[in-house]
Amino acid sequence: MTLLGIMVLCALTGEVYWLYLKNVYGSRAARFDMKKLEEMESASVIYDRNNNVLGKIFIQNRDPRPLEDFPDILTKAVVAAEDTRFWQHHGADYYGMARAWIRNKQAGRIRQGASTLTQQLARNTYPAELPSNDKSYGRKILEVFVAERIEQYYTKNKILEMYLNRVYFGSGFYGAETAARGYFGKDARDLNLSECATLASLLRNPNSLSPWSNRKACIEARNYVLSRMRDMKYIDEDTYKTSIAEDLIVKNRKTKHTESYALDLIRGKVEKEVGADNASSGGYRIYTTIDGDLQKKAQESVQRRLTDVESRDGFKHQTYEQYQAIFKAQAKKAADSDSDNTVLPSPEYLQGSVVAVDNATGGIVAIVGGRDFDHSQFQREFSRRPAGTAFIPLVYAAAFERGIFPGALFMDSVMDNRMVMIGGTEGILGEWGPERVDNRYEGFIPARFALVKSKNAATVRVGMATGIDSIMALAKSDGIASPLRPFPATYLGSSDVSLMEMTMAYTIFPNNGWKPVKPFIIKRIEDKDGRVVFEEPLERKQVVKATTAYEVHSCLSEVLEWGTGDKAYSKYGLRKLPFAGKTGTAYNFTDEWFIGYSSEITCGVWAGFDKPQQIYRGAFSSDIALPVWVDIMNASVAAYKPKEIEMPRGISKYKICLTSGLLATDKCFDTTTDPTTGATVQHPTTYYEIGTLDQVPKDYCMHGEGGPKNAPQAVASNSAPAASSAGAAPPNDGHEVRRATLASDPSAANPVQVKAQAVLGDDDPYRSIKARGVPDDAAAATGTNAAASGTAENPNSANPQKNDVPVKRAEAVRPGDEDTPAPIKVDAPPPVDF
Repeated sequence: MTLLGIMVLCALTGEVYWLYLKNVYGSRAARFDMKKLEEMESASVIYDRNNNVLGKIFIQNRDPRPLEDFPDILTKAVVAAEDTRFWQHHGADYYGMARAWIRNKQAGRIRQGASTLTQQLARNTYPAELPSNDKSYGRKILEVFVAERIEQYYTKNKILEMYLNRVYFGSGFYGAETAARGYFGKDARDLNLSECATLASLLRNPNSLSPWSNRKACIEARNYVLSRMRDMKYIDEDTYKTSIAEDLIVKNRKTKHTESYALDLIRGKVEKEVGADNASSGGYRIYTTIDGDLQKKAQESVQRRLTDVESRDGFKHQTYEQYQAIFKAQAKKAADSDSDNTVLPSPEYLQGSVVAVDNATGGIVAIVGGRDFDHSQFQREFSRRPAGTAFIPLVYAAAFERGIFPGALFMDSVMDNRMVMIGGTEGILGEWGPERVDNRYEGFIPARFALVKSKNAATVRVGMATGIDSIMALAKSDGIASPLRPFPATYLGSSDVSLMEMTMAYTIFPNNGWKPVKPFIIKRIEDKDGRVVFEEPLERKQVVKATTAYEVHSCLSEVLEWGTGDKAYSKYGLRKLPFAGKTGTAYNFTDEWFIGYSSEITCGVWAGFDKPQQIYRGAFSSDIALPVWVDIMNASVAAYKPKEIEMPRGISKYKICLTSGLLATDKCFDTTTDPTTGATVQHPTTYYEIGTLDQVPKDYCMHGEGGPKNAPQAVASNSAPAASSAGAAPPNDGHEVRRATLASDPSAANPVQVKAQAVLGDDDPYRSIKARGVPDDAAAATGTNAAASGTAENPNSANPQKNDVPVKRAEAVRPGDEDTPAPIKVDAPPPVDF
């Protein structure tokens, strides 16, 4: 056979073989769905209220972009590094394959590949059909036919776009846009030549060439790509020399998927709306209500302030640092041994949580569920705990709503504990949640003073005058979904409620009596095409009259001025702006609360243990929760500037006598004789109070000769000064305000301070168990004056065994309710719907 014949035979054989391959592998390639090339998993990006990125939800961290968003120098760098004949071939570079085959044959091993960008795209898109670990000729041939089909289906520019968006650049970054942000902290369009060459160099071996793990090798790989770009005339010699001399500057490495309490809540809501799979691969844009700066401040403050508490005298519990050491040791042990199954104990250190909401919408601007999400994912802002006196503003709101005047007098004195049953079943009601170490009984005081100073005995009497039904109805209307027990102890916050509920409930005070219907954390969700797939509706409801809300607000602003929260200004540096709030210390110093607000946001803080126990003796909320609140509110001022809350129409200012609680006359003063000079001194007994015409007393005080019993006239209209002066403390005009003298002096009796649970064993300071059938010495427990003063309900209640009229034990205050309180416990968080 002639040479020509042999050549013809070989050509015919090759043609037949090619037809065979095309029939077998070409038909298989034809079954590949080309549309899948554009269906990339992409991360859903979470934005804060200022459109800053908070985090991502992803399986593959990718942010697809159109080709025009990538700089031309990046595409040239990738072509130079991976496929120099990209613009000439039609999917497979046969010249390159032949060259690689010869070089690998000469080397005796595989040293050079010949895959084009299109082939790499095929492998990345169809990993199951074209597995990279399959080195067989069959897989390579099928890949060639798939690549050629891709080139028939798409333009070169579209192939480049899909490639740059799909391929892996190492360190958890898929696609050039995510890699640019991850490594260099900038959009891909802003990359310079050196940075573009660095990204292109990573494609060969993204794990080994990472600038974070092998900086030297990364620079060498970058310089190789620059040399290829020079050889291909993409850059000139001078540009090449300048670029290889540049230092490689990358961001500090961060965890590719940071978890937090806020992101955990956001992810749950997104998955509920679009599904878990779609949330992590659908490329959604999630616009939240979170303020990133305030969120960071809240997290930092909780950790810093509670770390300080752990160093105080009397704190004898596990600390954060102690648990962190255990946690790190366990993590190292798990990393060293794949078979380690040791269960890490739950943290037992002091925890804290924060909720801050936008008053106008209910949007959550900051939320902290604990001190460390890695240690515990439990969202404590939804767990139910007794709020202590942080609950009592709702009691006073119900009282004022029913017409009780903020200046009405209520007795602050010892009370028979059988009426309340906190810390025991009998004996004297102890000041179980005192907010100050200098707390003392004061006799008759205005309702305003009782709220500002957290006077428990007086508050119980306000609650009794109002009625448990009214208080529970208002709380329910105000969003307290947790069941409140129908017992007088609820007046002092003994029922379990959540921080989220209480924070939202307080929004009625800066909002003229209305509140957002529910809190939410996501404003809207958009798909990758910009279509809105979810948007939170805004709803609100009126809970109390605007006048009622303002009356309580005026008291809560004074809590920070001269009440139980005065350390906010005097010790912790709260800015002198229109703020208001309330402390709350639960029984036996187990739970610490502070909830307060400005005109713009309301913030609640809780601190305590997951398993309720005393933090330390004398752990007041003003020393534990209040400092965190101050930090957050001070940080909020720049973005949420507080404004004065205006007094609504219908409220006026009246001059009231502290002795009688009635309208004052010019006779309202007490007269004493100066012991030094013998001169007669008059002491005013008046102060200014606000109220509505329906609330204010109709009679004048009967000091001296008395006065006319006419309908009252306001001494100031609803344009009176701000709340801080409308119902201020007794006027400081150089004279002491005097009240009517009681039969005994309750100020001489110190409230009982809880040292242990009164119902346990022999340690029974209130004689709650032993009192029956044995001589009573309750007077000795509180001082003789306290025993003499008794209570308004029963003058002899300080000595219950000698009463002619027995005092009724605490029981459900509505017929048909249970007659014993349910035990206090920590509930699992209720289902939350943001």
